[in-house]
Amino acid sequence: MAVLPLLLLVPALGSFLFTFGTGVELIRFVSLRALFLQLPTGAEAPQPRASAKDPEWGAALRDPKILHPLTVDVGLVILFILQHSLMATERLKRWTSSCFGVLQRSFYVFCTALALQLLMRYWQPVQDGPMLWATSTEPWATWVPLICFILHFIAWLVIFSIILIFDYAELMGVKQVYYHCLGMGDPLAVKSSRAIRLYSHLRHPVYLEFLLILWAVPCLSLDRLLLALLFTAYLTCAHSLDQQDYVYLRAQLDKKFQVFSREEAAHGDLLARNGPSTHKEN
Repeated sequence: MAVLPLLLLVPALGSFLFTFGTGVELIRFVSLRALFLQLPTGAEAPQPRASAKDPEWGAALRDPKILHPLTVDVGLVILFILQHSLMATERLKRWTSSCFGVLQRSFYVFCTALALQLLMRYWQPVQDGPMLWATSTEPWATWVPLICFILHFIAWLVIFSIILIFDYAELMGVKQVYYHCLGMGDPLAVKSSRAIRLYSHLRHPVYLEFLLILWAVPCLSLDRLLLALLFTAYLTCAHSLDQQDYVYLRAQLDKKFQVFSREEAAHGDLLARNGPSTHKEN
């Protein structure tokens, strides 16, 4: 293996680590911040404004103290959507491929992570606006955050499982560089046409799980409502699976279950013949 192609692994792995760190930061931003920093657990915690003295929604949306952070937040979300969508078009893909070659996917993932970092770093929370709902009285102040935490935990587990099933190394662009170093070409070249068709439609395989994370919060402030609405609209527009995709997904799932069943049966036969203590200590 030549040394020069191996150097391409350095930016690919750097993009992978940066994207992984951004993913961890995203969990803090959309889950932990919403579940814990808004809980009314004491005098230092921000209290939800749910009394009759709160401003009406119409008056609140005319307040410059509320309009300014909402305008900044809308701009940040639009910036992310434009980057994530425009760079996925065929024309820009061809341009980035001509510029970055096999690092095209790594560059796209890096730009997506960078756009997410900008969104999270410069997001403006609305402190004085009304809330669509808020759990500030017992027992709801205890049970609702706990239920939301459990839902978020399950949703993130499902998201990580789906990402692993969809070949995490390929999604991050590392596999493309690795195949290039071995002279094996593009990993997508060995995939079936049905799989490539599915990938072109399923740009967001964690659609329902991420929507659950966005909406299942104990306190829905104006900025959180804005984030949930914009990403719900974006993910809904980008989710374009059809009947053929569902048939292909069902066939692949059945195939994985059959492989798992055969492995379990083979392991059971091995235990029946040799007993549970096949491996003994020296």
